[in-house]
Amino acid sequence: MTALNVTKAARSLPWWVYLVTGAAWIIVSWLVLGFNSRSVVAIATLAGLVILAAALTEFLMVIYAPGWKWLHAILGVLFVVTGIFCLINPGRTFFWLAAFVGWYLLFKGAADIMLAFLTKRENEAWWLGLIVGIVEVLLGFWAAGRFDRSAYTLVVLVAAIALARGITDIIMAFRVRKHGEIEIDEVDVTPAPATATAATPAADPGRATTPEAQVPNGTQESANLRGGGPSDR
Repeated sequence: MTALNVTKAARSLPWWVYLVTGAAWIIVSWLVLGFNSRSVVAIATLAGLVILAAALTEFLMVIYAPGWKWLHAILGVLFVVTGIFCLINPGRTFFWLAAFVGWYLLFKGAADIMLAFLTKRENEAWWLGLIVGIVEVLLGFWAAGRFDRSAYTLVVLVAAIALARGITDIIMAFRVRKHGEIEIDEVDVTPAPATATAATPAADPGRATTPEAQVPNGTQESANLRGGGPSDR
């Protein structure tokens, strides 16, 4: 394996870690749906915490993701800003909270659509990321638009954020697993050159080295019959 591949393998988390975090996000989305408060402040706090947790995940992707780290860094910064604004909630109304949630969903959906096409060759589940991104963009436009919205609708949107984050992590698990298989295929399996050579048999010092001694017996006898032995001469 080359030095570059060793560095990538050392800095990459195992693929099952992303699978576990994805499952955890899905559980969080299920718990969020059970949130029964109708207070704008409580829902804004919930949304801010979920978005800040998503921002932390993006910053971890900058360190451990197999590629497109700059995009994860940009998303992490945007999510931090959005999460802080949700916690502050300057408007104190469902309109402003929905605008911040819609802002998050729009950028997250656009990024997921972009990553789906950019990682198409190395990610077998790229189409799932594309579907998630399209749904996020549609929900973002709906949340940011001037539609009738209630407290429960915003809770559902926050749950959708957690669910989308979970699906994204599961897709990342398949991507990291595929990336690891590619690295294994690139391992150098060329055998090392042989350093030892076959030993040649040593010459027998007692063996005659004259031309007659080197001629086989059958050949020497035939020559004697044709030309006569040494005594005939």
